[in-house]
Amino acid sequence: MSSAQPLSASAPLLAVRDLEGWYGESHVLHGIEFDVAPGEVVTLLGRNGAGKTTTLKAIMGILAKRKGSVQFEGRELIGAPSRAIAKAGIALCPEERAIFSSLSVDENLMLPPVVKPGGMALDTIFEMFPNLKERLNSQGTKLSGGEQQMLAIARILRTGAKMLLLDEPTEGLAPVIVQQIGRTISRLKSEGYTIVLVEQNFHFAASVADRHYVVEQGRVIDMIPNAELGANTEKLHAYLGV
Repeated sequence: MSSAQPLSASAPLLAVRDLEGWYGESHVLHGIEFDVAPGEVVTLLGRNGAGKTTTLKAIMGILAKRKGSVQFEGRELIGAPSRAIAKAGIALCPEERAIFSSLSVDENLMLPPVVKPGGMALDTIFEMFPNLKERLNSQGTKLSGGEQQMLAIARILRTGAKMLLLDEPTEGLAPVIVQQIGRTISRLKSEGYTIVLVEQNFHFAASVADRHYVVEQGRVIDMIPNAELGANTEKLHAYLGV
């Protein structure tokens, strides 16, 4: 694998080392390693089943069986429960979005607790996602897929987290909504958020990310800076099977 260190000279905000994880008896992660510097957007790219989503779950403490090292701001998180990891300032936006269908947009937004000072104000959230303000009293079942994704992202922004784990945020969305999600990610980066993005669409990933880690069979096998993506297109196609 090429160098897995971030291009920034600053210490990594997140440092993952020799991370292993299991679903029951199935050994899925086999020594995942990568760094994320403060303010970076980093993607995990790979085929279905490569271990990308499992990596996010392991970082967040959702995966029951894991070992290795996950350090956030120099603090070891392996062994910590999910609630402690959330309080440290990490939030996961899952691929399935986890919108409560019987609750309104407003109720969904207010559901997660604010775990750290500095959570995004509702006025700012509604300025970023005007659709949500218009649908504030609508139930989750009445929202489009794009509106559900916006709500899922907005919900974690309230919590005060500064590192966002976004799992397939563009999956199944119309191109115009994908563009809006891209603008949102770019804005969050400009405001100091750090983002780990799991994404199948590497054209979208290239529009928002600083670096890309390629995951295959539960290992990081390559790191490609975004500026070098064009020169590595054939290699990336081979990795991703596209």
